[in-house]
Amino acid sequence: MIFTWTPHRFVGGALALDVANSVILRHEPDGRSDRFAVPEQLGAFADAASRLSAERGRFDVLQPVRPQNAPLFFELREAIDTYFRQRVLGEEGRHQLAALLEAAAAALRAAPGDDSLEAATARSALTLVCEPCPERMKICGHCGWLFIDRSKNRSRTWCDMAVCGNRVKANRHYHRKRKEVSP
Repeated sequence: MIFTWTPHRFVGGALALDVANSVILRHEPDGRSDRFAVPEQLGAFADAASRLSAERGRFDVLQPVRPQNAPLFFELREAIDTYFRQRVLGEEGRHQLAALLEAAAAALRAAPGDDSLEAATARSALTLVCEPCPERMKICGHCGWLFIDRSKNRSRTWCDMAVCGNRVKANRHYHRKRKEVSP
């Protein structure tokens, strides 16, 4: 399926997290959707990330993943998701970190240049590993995306208030009103 990359798709706060979040409903077998399943989406993502990523100041225009590097890029994406998700849950281990470091190294070695999506994603992931406040990384309570909470009081619950936050609040409101009406 082809779709448009909107600002909502870049709410992770880091390119590496936005790449990991390209799998929608990752842990729901019936609802899971990989936004990179269509190869052209990688190019569209690179273009959109150049304009919308929180780290866009670190690169000019990102070049799409070269077809021969796609397997390495997908391995990096999965290693990013596994490591940081486990880190947020307090279950990180050296094996997940080793897998992330190996995937990042492989992507950097294969990348045609610093402006490639695979190199920028690897550098973003390595920067996050050294994040001075790892407790700021969270998992959205609605969609399960990874994001960095940059709010002053560290109270952000959803990846995007305008999307996930509104859905949760609307759902609560619906059920509350339904309870009031039912006998």
